[in-house]
This record gives sequence, C-alpha cells and structure tokens, in this order.
Amino acid sequence: MRYMLLLCMTLMTTVLPLQAADLTARQIMERADDRDDGDNGVSDMVMTLIDKNGNKRARKIRNYTKDKGKDKQRIMFFMMPADVKDTGFLTYDYDEYSKDDDQWLYLPALGKSKRIASSDKSGSFMGSDFNYSDMTSKNLDAYDFRILNEKKVRGAKTWMIEAIPKTKEEIEETGYTKSVLFVRQDNYMIVRGVLWVNEGGRIKYMDSQKIELIDGIWFATKRTMTTKKNKKTQHKTELNFYNVKFNQALDQEMFSLRRLEKGL
Repeated sequence: MRYMLLLCMTLMTTVLPLQAADLTARQIMERADDRDDGDNGVSDMVMTLIDKNGNKRARKIRNYTKDKGKDKQRIMFFMMPADVKDTGFLTYDYDEYSKDDDQWLYLPALGKSKRIASSDKSGSFMGSDFNYSDMTSKNLDAYDFRILNEKKVRGAKTWMIEAIPKTKEEIEETGYTKSVLFVRQDNYMIVRGVLWVNEGGRIKYMDSQKIELIDGIWFATKRTMTTKKNKKTQHKTELNFYNVKFNQALDQEMFSLRRLEKGL
C-alpha cells in the first residue's frame, strides 16, 4: 500500500465505471497499490520543517526513482543547507511480503553509509514528521481493511478506508497502530490520511494539497504531514516538488551504495 512519499498514480478510467460501487476495501487498496506512479523519475523538493511556534527550516533535496520489476528503488541527495549538504538516502522497496525493505543513510561526517534496521524504521526521517517506514510502500497482506464511509476531499469523492496492522511486528516497524486513508473514487489516488502513532498519544495527518498531471502521471506536488497531540500541533512538515520529470535515462548504478556515498 503506497503512502505519502509514496504516492501519486495514473488515472485508470477504463475500470472506474464498471464495478466501483461493488469494490471491497481490499480491492480498492489493490487498485491504489497497482497504479502507475511513474518510472525513471527525477524531481527537486523543498522540505520545510515547522515547529509548534511556526519557526521554519528549509531543506532542498534531489530525488531519483526507478522501477525494477515490481520493486522500486529511490535515492535522495540533500543539497542545502550546509548542515545536511551531501547527506544521502537510498531505499530498495521490495514488493515481496516476506522480504524486508532495505534502507541506507549516508552522513558525510561519518564518511560511510548506515543501514536502517527494522527496529529503527518508526523513527523520524531527518527530523521530519515522516518516519523511515513512510518512505516505502506497505504490503497489503500485512493489514485488514474496511470501508468506513465516503467523503469529499477538495470536491472529489473518496472512500475512507481503515487499515489495521495484523501483527505487533508491523506496528513496531511502521510506528502506527491504525490508519484511515482517503482514496479518490475517480482515480484511486490516496489524497489524505490519518495515522495513529504507536507511542506518545500522537496522531499524524497527511494531506496532498496540490495534485498535477505530469507526463501522464498524477503527482502530488505539495504534501504535508502534521503531528498533533490532544488536538494541538506539535510539528509539521511540508513537501513542495518541482522540476518533476518521468521516463528519464537513469542507469542502475545511480541506485547503489557507491553512488550514495559519492553524492551528486
């Protein structure tokens, strides 16, 4: 199940009118998961961290993504400011349920890459409201789904789908005990989410605030994740994407530990 970074997929109009009213929650999530989210993608991103007092810190990042069969590979390079420059993050997102996704973080001060252990994937990604598990898709077989309701999001009808992890291990790795996902009925795009954090009594709110059709791919060019406790905002992360392109010439070598440590 592809969450946040995850993310925006093509419109499948040929299947929408036929059986949409009769779909189960699992079938809706399968269609969301199977959507084309673009191959050989390149984009620039500004990640803005906003504390509870409204103070902001901006980080500029270059992203590359590549499909490898049913798997997806992603590498990110931090370009600015100086305190995070040349930091890199590499992900191998495996489709196979029994295979753990691989993630590595390169910190210039250490001069080597660190593999992110499963026990650390519920931790914050670079001080943001996204955690490491948000940077990969979730396997549908690890969850039970049910349709809660229907609701409009920015004028578009959505299904509200509840996702409950089947195991304690999934909760510990992802950091969430439950999620409610808003899936658009016209294009099966997940445009909003509410995520209950496993510890600390916090709830996260994901929102795709701006969606654009780029090279035939629906893509959320503005996304936010807000962390609240007792209905009060503790922190917020805003992602703004630009220079988004798909079908670019990207060598497999781009998605290697060697390239991660070499940088841009």
